[in-house]
Amino acid sequence: MPQRKSAKTELKKNIKRRKRNLTIKSGLKKTIKSFKKSLKGKDTESIKESVKTVYKTIDKAAAKKIIHPNNAARKKSRIAKLAHAILQEQPHT
Repeated sequence: MPQRKSAKTELKKNIKRRKRNLTIKSGLKKTIKSFKKSLKGKDTESIKESVKTVYKTIDKAAAKKIIHPNNAARKKSRIAKLAHAILQEQPHT
């Protein structure tokens, strides 16, 4: 346990920040999972909408420095690759 008053306040700050970061990270994981579920449905509209929401959450996490910008770019690239593969399989109507 911290002894000095400033160290105690820093500990409180760290706990709050960790809680906030974990909620954002878990939200990001949930959106990625829902995106992968929408890939199984193979509905083009739902895939496009879920790609938008995943991109939005990834960009927000990167902007708040919760994940590294390169990590965000890598995640977005892999999601685009998955979505493109599924959308190319389907016949155009």
